[in-house]
Amino acid sequence: MKWEVVKGDITTLEVDAIVNAANKSLLGGGGVDGAIHRAAGPELKEACQKLNGAETGEAKLTEGFNLPADYVIHTVGPVYNDGTRGEAELLKACYENSIKLAREHHIKSIAFPSISTGAYRYPIEEAAEIAVDTVVQLTKDSDEIEKVVFSVFDDQTEKIYKKKLSEIES
Repeated sequence: MKWEVVKGDITTLEVDAIVNAANKSLLGGGGVDGAIHRAAGPELKEACQKLNGAETGEAKLTEGFNLPADYVIHTVGPVYNDGTRGEAELLKACYENSIKLAREHHIKSIAFPSISTGAYRYPIEEAAEIAVDTVVQLTKDSDEIEKVVFSVFDDQTEKIYKKKLSEIES
């Protein structure tokens, strides 16, 4: 099993599936969601229209269309309020349900963005801890998923994810 942190554009990664931090409509938006929709092309929006949206914590799968990835797993992260409204459980569910879908579709490599830490204001330290703990726990004894990439956008997020990953691996 290989876990890694990569700083850059998730839409360019050569993995079987990338995870989209989507909104409930699944029809595109800002941040990573908009970037994935732009890179995948208009067919992605058409495919998402057939999914009838998703609830927070849910995950749904489409083809990757014009992306290097074969699939996009769309998951709806929680909007962070004050941490007392089930945000942690909902964020954990995003990772759990994405991994579950990956297994069901025999996906060997998957890339996650830092879900909910942009417009949804989830504190990056807490979000990274939930992401890394959940994904490592679900994949450490798995031979189904061979590679997980945490795709991050900036230096600070990269540093936080690498630190969390090194704490778990040591």
